[in-house]
Amino acid sequence: MKKAFVRIINLILVIAVVGIMTIPSEATTVKDIQDQINQDNAALNEINDDMLALQDEQDLLEEEICDLDAELINTMTVIGGLEEDIAASEEAIAAKEQDISAKEADIRTTQGLYEEAREKEEAQYNAMVARIQYLYENGEGDYLSVLFSATSFSEILTLQSYIEAVYAYDQNMLAAYEAAREEVKLLWERLEEEKASLEEEKAALEAEKSVLEANRAEMEAQVSYLDGLLARKKQESANYDAQIARMRQEANALKVKIRQEQAELKKMEEEARRRAAAAAANGSYTVSASISDIINGASGSDLGKQIARYGCQYIGNPYVSGGTSLTNGADCSGFTYRIYADFGYTIPRTSYQQRSAGTEVSYENAQPGDLICYEGHVAMYIGGGYIVHASNVKTGIKVSRATYKKILTVRRII
Repeated sequence: MKKAFVRIINLILVIAVVGIMTIPSEATTVKDIQDQINQDNAALNEINDDMLALQDEQDLLEEEICDLDAELINTMTVIGGLEEDIAASEEAIAAKEQDISAKEADIRTTQGLYEEAREKEEAQYNAMVARIQYLYENGEGDYLSVLFSATSFSEILTLQSYIEAVYAYDQNMLAAYEAAREEVKLLWERLEEEKASLEEEKAALEAEKSVLEANRAEMEAQVSYLDGLLARKKQESANYDAQIARMRQEANALKVKIRQEQAELKKMEEEARRRAAAAAANGSYTVSASISDIINGASGSDLGKQIARYGCQYIGNPYVSGGTSLTNGADCSGFTYRIYADFGYTIPRTSYQQRSAGTEVSYENAQPGDLICYEGHVAMYIGGGYIVHASNVKTGIKVSRATYKKILTVRRII
């Protein structure tokens, strides 16, 4: 960027000098005009070269902008899923709280029943004790006098049976009240256990919700970071637009000057411009050997090479932000996500998350099928120092040199 800026300043000085030069009205030879045209063409070619260099830099910047847009879409999608999970957790927690409240109401009811049963048992016990105490305090004599007061033997038997029946009734009632109290106590204990279990389940749900909220906070921080980075990248792109526009104006001025210098040299001038454009085009990336040879010549597993070949068959297909279709369009992380999915491997959706997928290896040990991660971008290594990736809207899916920009990490998935 700094080097290109220096060249632009130099070109402005050259154009300023050229601009004050005029074609002599007399004694101007074809050679003089040709020499001047050659000088102007040299300046024009230098401007064109610098415009191409700036355009290449802007293409890289646009690629980053496209990837940032896609990353924002994908991250917001992840946040949306997390918010749905958090809402589901909140509903489950609310349901557990209702169950706990209902269980507490049952416990209070059971406590009341227990107290009632205990009071009945205590009353029965006290009545029985009172009768026994009465017999004890009055002694057997009084008991015998009651029996001897009977007028017949059958009456004696009836009185005896009545007294025994009273004792038996007291004991049966006491046993029944004891059983009822124990049954209520068991129900109470079971309800307490169920309440404790519900509270444990609620605590687990709250812990799960906390994890989801932490993940959401992390993703929201990533969105904030991406928003800021995207704003800066768009400003940089606007600066490129302004620089390229100025250089285009300078180039147009030179073209007009060349046409004015000699109309009959227009054909030669156009040919020179075509040669300059062709020379500039020849400076762009081409693969020196077939992609198949690159992949086959690399070291690595057969599966990794198969995955790399599979990805390369979609070269030329479109770039679509948020897309995961290899035919209809994908962004950079959607491209790698879909390739691995088609081979039965699940990796995260965003380029930011894919930086942590699999196992890290050095770039020197990169093999076909590995992920090459950049700032806001991800690609697939195919061998020989090359990658296949969904680059940007303008170029779509293509092959590039792996070191075309700074590599952050290399991740091996298989």
